[in-house]
Amino acid sequence: MPKEKITLTLDAGRLAELRSQVGSRSVSAAVDAALVAYLEHMRHGVAVDEWLAELERDHGPVPVETLEWAARLVEDWAQSRSEGRRKLVG
Repeated sequence: MPKEKITLTLDAGRLAELRSQVGSRSVSAAVDAALVAYLEHMRHGVAVDEWLAELERDHGPVPVETLEWAARLVEDWAQSRSEGRRKLVG
């Protein structure tokens, strides 16, 4: 795949952390891999949005109670992941 050289302005702290993580490997390769993951995440988000819009067209709007339940579920999941990560690190 052809490459194109560009100039980026990045947060100095995050760049230092990235450099410490990749060591002698390429910062460009790490940034490119992160961009691939980000673009896939965005494509997935668009697909989910389209699917939800189709469901709402077919079945009507999602009840507020269901949205609140889903938000709590996601918050609980994120909290448990965060706590699990701290246990592994600490």
